[in-house]
Amino acid sequence: MEKILAKWESLSASSGIVRFLDINLRSTGQVMFQNNPLTGILFLAAIAWGSYAAGVPQVVIAGVLAVVVANLTAQLLHVDTDSLHSGLFGFNGILVGLALATFLAPGPLLWVYVMLGAAVSVVAMLATTNVVRPWGGALTFPFVLTTWLLLLATYGFSGLAGTALPSGSVVTAFQPYEASPLQLIDLAQGVFLSISQVFLKASGIAALLLLAGLAVSSLAAAAFALGGSILAVLTAHLFGAESDLITGGLLGFSPVLTAIALGTVFYQPNWRVVVYTALATVFTVIVQSAVNVALTPFAIPALTAPFVLVTWLFLLPRQRLERVPEDARDIEKPAAVA
Repeated sequence: MEKILAKWESLSASSGIVRFLDINLRSTGQVMFQNNPLTGILFLAAIAWGSYAAGVPQVVIAGVLAVVVANLTAQLLHVDTDSLHSGLFGFNGILVGLALATFLAPGPLLWVYVMLGAAVSVVAMLATTNVVRPWGGALTFPFVLTTWLLLLATYGFSGLAGTALPSGSVVTAFQPYEASPLQLIDLAQGVFLSISQVFLKASGIAALLLLAGLAVSSLAAAAFALGGSILAVLTAHLFGAESDLITGGLLGFSPVLTAIALGTVFYQPNWRVVVYTALATVFTVIVQSAVNVALTPFAIPALTAPFVLVTWLFLLPRQRLERVPEDARDIEKPAAVA
């Protein structure tokens, strides 16, 4: 694997076209903190399969268009070269593209929206990084902020319409019910879809491709993603969350990202870090539900906001745990290829 990556890097260094392709692949991998072009290929395959299986091919097209526009914008703004080459300016962009194409109706203005959102995500990345550097980096906050604003704006435009946005309503108390025992098939579905929903896909095959993409870059990341997903599903069931949300992976995708970030990126794995990460993963499920409720009147999805909030919170007391070097996920310093 190292030889293949070394040859690829040599080819990228000798060709501007290959280098740009490499940047976009690494950007795709960086959604789950992996600075690896092979991971990016497997992630794109997962997105393509999930989009095809759901009958929405425009979603994968929007994702590819967005990551390209984001990285072109980053080059235009003369961002740090090492960070650009590591894909740190494109991963928010691809998420913006996937989200907009998922929640909005197809049409010419959708593509304008995708390109606009992708470009703005780079500006938001630079701005956010300057503000939250002590917290561990911007994470996916630029994606969340940009997409929230773009989706909210559609309620004021006649040319854009939401097709999969949540229904807005007055928040009411959740009606309790007696939870039935968690069946193995429901557990498995919830676990795998929690992983695939990181890219807004509801596909078990996509989840397997994503786990493979993680594994070729970092076995620890794959293990924490799977473990975080299992813990999230069990936690949601324990608290009596709506069963469709659990099995659909809609309460587990942010916890998956939290588990990878804290367990393998910002801290060196050890037993204390595992316990700390487990606590953060469980709390992310709580925050996911809280943000879902808070956004109900606005009829917009929570996206990965719970992951961002919990990860920032759990990174602030960094001196209490063994950690990786300060520049591990600093926007000015790229993460090393695993």
